[in-house]
Amino acid sequence: MKEEYLYIVQIILSLMLIVLILIQVKGSGLGSAFGNIGAYSTRRGVEKIVFYLTIITASLFLLFSLLRLLV
Repeated sequence: MKEEYLYIVQIILSLMLIVLILIQVKGSGLGSAFGNIGAYSTRRGVEKIVFYLTIITASLFLLFSLLRLLV
């Protein structure tokens, strides 16, 4: 029974992580990978909240993945 709940939570977290990552994508493309310094700017407002939510969701996903391995 615990394993089913962990599985459901992991699916929900994975979907949330996908959505949060897709929201963050900017139009800079590969330019930032090759030294386009102008693409970097400070995060403000909603962009900052989405960034931190992505980190929290990824951490929770990792935690629940490890829990599923142990259960």
